[in-house]
Amino acid sequence: MTEAFRFEAAQSDGAARTGTIATPRGAIRTPAFMPVGTAATVKAMHPEAVKALGADIVLANTYHLMLRPGAERIAELGGLHKFMNWPWPILTDSGGFQVMSLAKLRKLDENGVTFQSHIDGARHLLTPERSMRIQDLLGADIQMQFDECVRLPCSEEEARRAMLLSLRWAERSKAAFTKVPGRALFGIVQGGASEALRLESARALVDLEFDGYALGGLAVGEPQAIMLAMIECVLPELPWTKPRYLMGVGTPDDLIEAVRRGVDMFDCVMPTRAGRHGLAYTRAGRLNLRNARHASDPAPVDPNSANAPTRTYSRAYLHHLVKSGEILGMMLLTEINLAYYEDLMEGMRRAIAGGRLNDFCDETKAAWRRGEASSGAI
Repeated sequence: MTEAFRFEAAQSDGAARTGTIATPRGAIRTPAFMPVGTAATVKAMHPEAVKALGADIVLANTYHLMLRPGAERIAELGGLHKFMNWPWPILTDSGGFQVMSLAKLRKLDENGVTFQSHIDGARHLLTPERSMRIQDLLGADIQMQFDECVRLPCSEEEARRAMLLSLRWAERSKAAFTKVPGRALFGIVQGGASEALRLESARALVDLEFDGYALGGLAVGEPQAIMLAMIECVLPELPWTKPRYLMGVGTPDDLIEAVRRGVDMFDCVMPTRAGRHGLAYTRAGRLNLRNARHASDPAPVDPNSANAPTRTYSRAYLHHLVKSGEILGMMLLTEINLAYYEDLMEGMRRAIAGGRLNDFCDETKAAWRRGEASSGAI
């Protein structure tokens, strides 16, 4: 166990790379997928089960935890790791995206964002300083600068305004960050769908010297091609010695294509949310257990999976649970999906180390096409 936060790249295959992020609470193998534990829980999963599936780190959310139960209360109870019984690394996002997507009657200015809670309508002010204070109270190992995320498509003028404001907030976030051995602060590249703005943002953030760098404001409605173009233009500007995090992404196909381009870290609600709605991600593509054709199917989701629920529960039983609204169905399908995502990341790590990432990706997509999914982009 180390007292310092550091990233070490190991093997590379084209632009893709494997590596390790060292933290006092444990090592994070990259490329890494972080299950989303928005409100201090990965929905429908025990923490120990999340770890057993191969997750080295989870994500929790500043916005949700500041509203309920409150960062100060969590700190009084020993910090977020103890509160949620997850002793391994935690990344907290800054709350900026949720303010954009969830808050009522928000008002943004240079200082921060005043908004009404989506829970009870209470008024709150979230600034870079307050965001950093909340993340400090939570005790997150990796903390994110406060930023403004705009929806795409948007005008160049709007993207530039938000990008420049996010840069000013990045400086304030760094100044307010509580330096604790082993903790890290990441800057967030913004700029909408403009390569020029993305480059300007990335270069300015590198000059500020963060511990890692994220690409924000993607997977918010734009086509995959635009997201990949932004990755391709930004990543060469970021230091090889620092982790690169693509926020809020995504489908298995998104993960493959982003890893190919050099991304190290991901998070997304997709596998857990899909599980709660009857969808399973598998090596044979996406499986909709709500479909009537599964009602009498004794076959498991994947008889060759290392994950026990994936290979032992019949599609007929899962269909029954989903149609009946049983909680067990949500639990099993969430585990099945997270197992697939973590297995996909492990497969890519092995493929990069062996210099065969392109073959692995092509084989994976071919299996999707041959299986249940209608296309490889699931």
